[in-house]
Amino acid sequence: MHRSRLCAFVIDCKTDDINVATTFWSKALGRPVVPHTPEVDNYRELSAGDDEPMLLLQKVDHPGRIHLDIETDDIEAEVKRLEALGAKRVEFVKRWWVMEAPTGQRFCVVRPQRGPLESRANEWSGEE
Repeated sequence: MHRSRLCAFVIDCKTDDINVATTFWSKALGRPVVPHTPEVDNYRELSAGDDEPMLLLQKVDHPGRIHLDIETDDIEAEVKRLEALGAKRVEFVKRWWVMEAPTGQRFCVVRPQRGPLESRANEWSGEE
């Protein structure tokens, strides 16, 4: 058995200055910017409630788009579950899988980002 849930909406920004993009989206969505650490220089986070998905901005080289992240306590089991539904693996990046839905949208399967998933996520036994 493993668990997973919607983790984040990620706004991919093709930009030279992630801070300018962050200011725009912060003001557009009325969400304050969460202080970041230098180790995550290509990412910024906007505030979200405890019961809401994270709102992330990511500096990218590809065209701008929005994708979602699914967090899980077992990345390989979740990727296999999604493949059984028709998704395809695209690329393994650092610690997560970039996937493609049967309808063409890209999304990522990541480790837990918002704490333990017990009682706060879908449970999958492998029979779904």
